[in-house]
Amino acid sequence: MILSASRRTDIPASYSQWFFHRIKEQFVLIRNPHNPRQVSRIQLTPDTVDCIVFWSKNPAPMLSSLSSLKPYCYYFQFTLNPYGREIERNLPSQKERIHTFQELSSRIGKERVIWRYDPILLGGDYTISWHIQQFQKLASQLAPYTETCIISFLDWYPSISRRLLSSGIRDFAAGEQAALAEGFACVSRSFGLSLATCSERIDLSSYGIQHACCIDRSLIERLAGFPLNAAKDKNQRQECGCISSIDLGLYHTCPNGCLYCYANPYGRPKHAAEYDPSSPLLCSHLTADDQVYERKTASLKEPQMRLPFI
Repeated sequence: MILSASRRTDIPASYSQWFFHRIKEQFVLIRNPHNPRQVSRIQLTPDTVDCIVFWSKNPAPMLSSLSSLKPYCYYFQFTLNPYGREIERNLPSQKERIHTFQELSSRIGKERVIWRYDPILLGGDYTISWHIQQFQKLASQLAPYTETCIISFLDWYPSISRRLLSSGIRDFAAGEQAALAEGFACVSRSFGLSLATCSERIDLSSYGIQHACCIDRSLIERLAGFPLNAAKDKNQRQECGCISSIDLGLYHTCPNGCLYCYANPYGRPKHAAEYDPSSPLLCSHLTADDQVYERKTASLKEPQMRLPFI
């Protein structure tokens, strides 16, 4: 079983205490986002969890407790963009987050920290040349601490399009994605970084940019030392190459306040007020109307084979 923590909210930044309680008690309850009264109970034992993939813009609150994850395989998708508070309203300073990135990598290894420059916005001061300059500036500080950078272009979800347009953000014109990719590829090569895209249809292989798998079977096999019997996640977009995972998060709970966020599109983390670090549910408590069932989970490892760590 692969755990995603989380595409729906920034657990490391805001709910790390809750997460480590769940690791200590070795189970978690998760509401079905399409049927909130349906609650699944999932075991979090090390023999069941093959890998935990963390998604965060600020995992600093987790740094002091990383030893609790020693029995588990895990890695981080760390988003570090060049925007200011006009786009990412409630994050620490870029300087602080760069330090966190470097510190995290120094503790767990650069192969376990994936840099995300995501999403790429155009409009106003956010020009192609600006992005290439900012990418180079960030890469000079992050390249020694990671192996890979994943990029993506803004997805215009209906729930966020109005506020983006009112802030001067626009869609990409013909040829602009390729022009930006060419500039990024040149920078990446100069720093020895692998560059890939997340859930993009555009083919940028001519620039040496491949399609990424953020929940990456090959990386997990490399880190865990075992081959996995894992399939593509059917719940993601066709362009997404991720393998199946179980998401621990809850929509409308992230307080980062990012203008482009699809998981909290109105900017108000309406469920955050219910946060209780001791509850088995994130930002929620069980009620008499909830139906709890044990979700069958098992390791995806192929134990008859063990892979060398490369």
